[in-house]
Amino acid sequence: MRMTVADVMTEKVVTVTAATPFKEIAETLISGGISAVPVTDDDRHVLGMVSEADLLRKEEFREQFYREGYQPPLRARMRHPKGRQKAAGDTAAELMTSPAVCVSPEASAVEAARLMDTHDVKRLAVVDYNGRLVGIVSRRDLVKLFLRADDDIATEVREDILVRNLWVDTSGVEVEVRQGVVTLSGWMERRSEAGIAARMTHRVNGVVDVVDKLAWKQDDSQAETR
Repeated sequence: MRMTVADVMTEKVVTVTAATPFKEIAETLISGGISAVPVTDDDRHVLGMVSEADLLRKEEFREQFYREGYQPPLRARMRHPKGRQKAAGDTAAELMTSPAVCVSPEASAVEAARLMDTHDVKRLAVVDYNGRLVGIVSRRDLVKLFLRADDDIATEVREDILVRNLWVDTSGVEVEVRQGVVTLSGWMERRSEAGIAARMTHRVNGVVDVVDKLAWKQDDSQAETR
């Protein structure tokens, strides 16, 4: 089963407005036990995202306002060129990272993970087709996919992959799952079919790895290259 963002996202999202002051944002993060909060307008359109890191710019750059000639660490200046500007910010509009990286609830969990990696963010705002906030998905939400029970994974591999998706004889295939690692053993008619079975199993949500011990009666790999 293809797991989507809607399956793993948090729907009840705490938000702030562009005018929300610094201290109120800090209180919101602490009281909610969260590390970031979306900034939205009156129509719940996402304007940006304020994280703990954005608030900490004020502390990171604080001394430059008191000690003449102070320069923050070079690494900090290179990593966050807008750090000085954010350090002086007093409202969400001045502190937020904008535009926020957003994703559709219909997107796959894999797409969300790739988006986080590409933009080097820990969470994504989930928006509908009108651009309105409907949830938030974090790295932790995606990691939860790997907590799926072994029995559930085995059932999906047997029933969805081997029976419904492969239009070939899979009666000789055995499936064993331990700690998310799927072992496929037994036999299939063709080598190409065994390879497809292993690749499709890799895509099942919760699968950590696939150990392919499948044998085949006919090696059709040479025929494919001709």
